[in-house]
Amino acid sequence: HLDEHLYAHSGEDAVRHLFRVAAGLDSMVMGEPQILGQVKDSYGFAVEHSTAGIVVNKLFHKAFQAAKRVRTETKIGESAVSVSFAAVELAKKIFGELSGKTAMLIGAGDMAELAARHLLSGGVREIMVTNRTYEKAVELVSGFGGTAVMFKDFPQYLKNADIVIASTGATNFVIREEDVREVMKERKNRPMFFIDISVPRNIDPLVNNIDNAYVYDIDDLKGVVQANLKERSKEAEDAERIIAEEITNFYRWIKSLDVVPTIIALRKFCEEIRKQELAKAMNTLGNLSEKDRAAIEAMSSAIVNKILHNPMTHLKKDSDKIEGDRYVDTVRKLFDIEDAVKEKETMKKANRDGE
Repeated sequence: HLDEHLYAHSGEDAVRHLFRVAAGLDSMVMGEPQILGQVKDSYGFAVEHSTAGIVVNKLFHKAFQAAKRVRTETKIGESAVSVSFAAVELAKKIFGELSGKTAMLIGAGDMAELAARHLLSGGVREIMVTNRTYEKAVELVSGFGGTAVMFKDFPQYLKNADIVIASTGATNFVIREEDVREVMKERKNRPMFFIDISVPRNIDPLVNNIDNAYVYDIDDLKGVVQANLKERSKEAEDAERIIAEEITNFYRWIKSLDVVPTIIALRKFCEEIRKQELAKAMNTLGNLSEKDRAAIEAMSSAIVNKILHNPMTHLKKDSDKIEGDRYVDTVRKLFDIEDAVKEKETMKKANRDGE
């Protein structure tokens, strides 16, 4: 039953998928930030239960880095692409900022809940919620500490609201022009912003004729959303370029892992020779002071380190280049360490499979 809903990616496709998901490019609403938090939670769960090894750790941290770059280097998350978000963005344009403002939600459905979240994140001080079923209003405000208002009483609270968002199933106007005229007198003509996301409309369009009263309906908001979605699509091209760069960086790191067994085997090979020759020299030299023995030991280590420095630097630096594999093969053959490397690689593969 689940097969038709599941899919699997491997190799570079898996890396690209994770990076795009974390950056919000794979979401139904392109650029939404919530998905990154979910990816981080999943990774945190894996870390908590010790199921993420070195490759998975690096993979997810690279995904977070890619998502951060997409957020900071593009504008894919800046424009409103939901009706509720668009409504709050329009309110900001009317008032400049929402800090210290009071909002009233008429209706307590999903749209109202989403609008409440956006209002609070935008800095609104207080939110009142009214609904024909009072219990639903109480349930909604319990999530963010707002005030529930009986539906029959909401007109008298209207004067306190700077922003009014209506989203009910009513088939007629719940806010009429004459109601708002009275309210504006009590408010001494301070601006009011009305957002009607109901179908059919809940706010009389004639309210727009009142000075300092601004009414937007769902058609206005959808126009904003569509324009912003087009803008996000343009930004997505730059985002995909960033994702491609980060995939290259991740595979450069993966490629460097192939060099590690060779470097370890080479160092071990040279270190064993150093110790053997050092032991012979110490026996030949006879009784030496501890100070002299330490000096000879340090000198032999320094010679080996200096000899290995340049070869190891080039192996690491050139691991992702075309000639990188040739350098690795040459070192293995010249120093006859292929068997030791294969043993290391077998152990490394076993550790990866264990992830």
